[in-house]
Amino acid sequence: MATNITWHANLSYDERKDLRKQHGCTVWLTGLSASGKSTVACALEQLLLQKGLSAYRLDGDNIRFGLNKDLGFSEADRNENIRRISEVSKLFADSCTISITSFISPYKADRNRARQLHKEAGLKFIEVFVDVPLEVAEQRDPKGLYKKAREGVIKEFTGISAPYEAPENAELHLRTDLKSVEECASIIYEYLRTEKVI
Repeated sequence: MATNITWHANLSYDERKDLRKQHGCTVWLTGLSASGKSTVACALEQLLLQKGLSAYRLDGDNIRFGLNKDLGFSEADRNENIRRISEVSKLFADSCTISITSFISPYKADRNRARQLHKEAGLKFIEVFVDVPLEVAEQRDPKGLYKKAREGVIKEFTGISAPYEAPENAELHLRTDLKSVEECASIIYEYLRTEKVI
């Protein structure tokens, strides 16, 4: 761990908020592969941008092309993946941007650490459980990952050979097999309004 470092402060969060006329927060979408996290995140980002708000989506696959391309899918690597995203999403939220993350993030402890990190910084963290029954996720299987996991080609696949610890107290619980993508994005948008984030 680096020791010869100093935090260089500039504008406070409140000063940025007043200048940008917007609060920052993190909307953390978690759920099984093929639950609809990325699709809902894309729709929410578009909706917020169309409303003139600053928003940015951090997607599980996209991040692994750059920032986290050195990480695999072992439990330790998944933990580090989520640790890094927690820090990045906190930076976006601190800049008064609505950070939208869509990561399986299967472990409660990792999601709780992300929440605590935001809490310590005085930033809002909104956990959204994007939920579908496993059989629905397997039927969707757009990348063929469940099939490969069932065949043993992919080891440690969440929901099949690796655990998914569902949120118990998420701010929002969305069933994407029962609601459309647009309805799910609208529910999150209205929640942000209710919480006076926007």
